[in-house]
Amino acid sequence: MRIATWNVNSITARLPRLLAWLESSGTDVLCLQEAKVAEAQFPFDELREAGYEPAVHATGRWNGVAVLSRVGLEDVVKGLPGDPGYEGVQEPRAISATCGPARVWSVYVPNGREVDHPHYAYKLQWFEALRAAVEGDAAGSRPFAVMGDYNVAPEDDDVYDRSAFEGATHVTPAERAALASLRGAGLSDVVPRPLKYDHPFTYWDYRQLCFPKNRGMRIDLVYGNEPFAKAVTDSYVDREERKGKGASDHAPVVVDLDL
Repeated sequence: MRIATWNVNSITARLPRLLAWLESSGTDVLCLQEAKVAEAQFPFDELREAGYEPAVHATGRWNGVAVLSRVGLEDVVKGLPGDPGYEGVQEPRAISATCGPARVWSVYVPNGREVDHPHYAYKLQWFEALRAAVEGDAAGSRPFAVMGDYNVAPEDDDVYDRSAFEGATHVTPAERAALASLRGAGLSDVVPRPLKYDHPFTYWDYRQLCFPKNRGMRIDLVYGNEPFAKAVTDSYVDREERKGKGASDHAPVVVDLDL
């Protein structure tokens, strides 16, 4: 079974590449983030024609998450129970579904913007709600994973230059403590192998030639419980999909499981 996560940075802009990638990669389940489209405009027909049933939680703008599956799609839950909301609005940042033998969450963690910004406090509160929501499944016997764009680099090695992020979000002790708390619920970081260079970065800014210079970050993560982690046979960052015209600024993270 092959499961992947990918921040597509607009499914409308990336649809031809997405369909081609699904066909070439042989992915069974794909967690998507940043759909940037309302559910009414989501490409259900195109994905179903390609053999995937979508579960979508999206309202347009810059958020939106989905799970695409060709091995079954059941028990879909839209939204994060206990979501603290931002400025009175609960944003579409989480969706979960059972796909064949595994249950997955697709999450798009708030960015945080700046350390002294209200969005940063919201980010930490959102992490607390996520931990509470996944505790039961994390401790269960069914393979379970929380996958997506976490907007946090777990370690200093997960950014190209730690000094370049001094005083910025994504690397602060509080954000990393939130990840540690999530692991404490019974999840472990399934670290992928890079297809090039030494570190499996998953995101490269469009600006300043960050991708050619490999100035990246590992912020797209797969956190799996023990049954999930024990079933992993391989995991890698599909860096090739970050290349070329019309690419997302994130690359897919792929996990192969013996399930």
